[in-house]
Amino acid sequence: MSGVNKVILIGNLGNKPELKYTNSGIPVAQFSLATTERFGKDDLGNLKQHVEWHRIRAWRKLGEICAQYLDKGSKVYIEGRIRTNKWDDKEGITRYTTEITADNLVMLSSKNQVDGESEPAKSQHDNDDLSLDLQDDSSGHLDSEYL
Repeated sequence: MSGVNKVILIGNLGNKPELKYTNSGIPVAQFSLATTERFGKDDLGNLKQHVEWHRIRAWRKLGEICAQYLDKGSKVYIEGRIRTNKWDDKEGITRYTTEITADNLVMLSSKNQVDGESEPAKSQHDNDDLSLDLQDDSSGHLDSEYL
């Protein structure tokens, strides 16, 4: 039996996605995503929380969509895989970077709603301003299977 490498995150972007292209012309967007865990209370009765930051990488059409429609503070649902990259820095020291390769994305806030609790973004069938050249399931869900 093979293993399972699946990550599901809901959080807010820490920066606007940066779109770059590989040497062979494949688009890839990179951005950070903050997930917040709330638990217990401190001595003053304030809610405790822990923020975890994730490096996200989205390839091809999904990367282009991220760069076009997401902004700092956007709330998203992401399904993907954990990937650890090994590299040597300028001094020859081996370093490791762990990131999430996004496979699926659901926009939970519209382009203009970036903070606080917000209603889900409308799909292309509900919003004439949002025109995506890909298949969706009418819920704002973008699946890399179609990208």
